[in-house]
Amino acid sequence: MDDIETLWANILSRDADRIRATWDALNAEEKTAVRAHLTRMVTEPDWSEPQRISAQAALDALENGEGE
Repeated sequence: MDDIETLWANILSRDADRIRATWDALNAEEKTAVRAHLTRMVTEPDWSEPQRISAQAALDALENGEGE
């Protein structure tokens, strides 16, 4: 994915279809990095509550919609 701001806007959009469409456009290395970052956002204390909610929504969308 070329535009990092668009990538994160889509991943953190809380829109499951948009999250999965963006995810599908990533290569394996990017998917690994994005999933790791989302996990950090959910578990580390330095993120705001809205950021945590968005990150958890993204992880939920990926778990419910992907076969990897």
